Amino acid sequence: MVSRETEANAGVGPAAKQVAEHASSLARLELELAILELKKKAAALGIGIGLAIGALLFVPLVIGFAFATIAAALATAVSIWLALLITTGILLGLSALLAGVGVALIRKGRPVPEQAIEEARRTSEALKSDGSA
Repeated sequence: MVSRETEANAGVGPAAKQVAEHASSLARLELELAILELKKKAAALGIGIGLAIGALLFVPLVIGFAFATIAAALATAVSIWLALLITTGILLGLSALLAGVGVALIRKGRPVPEQAIEEARRTSEALKSDGSA
């Protein structure tokens, strides 16, 4: 004769196995979903980067045409050679300004970790003073 405890234990084992199988199946499906989502996002990222690089290729052309437009506009008021000379001067001034700002930033950002060096010096002094006391 089978007792109630035996029947309950017999039902728990297969139920636990079934729960474990469902959990494993669910985990696999979630992993598959995550992989598909990452592939989709990676493709979108790649396309976005490609389009951004393509746009950057047009920037020099835009700048060139902008200065050609400035020269053409000046040519309506002055001689062509003078308009081109003025535009060249504008470009030279812009280049000098950018170079000056660049050099100043390079000098300001020299790669010396001043804060870390100062902290190391303080730590060293603190260790020396603790050792001598």
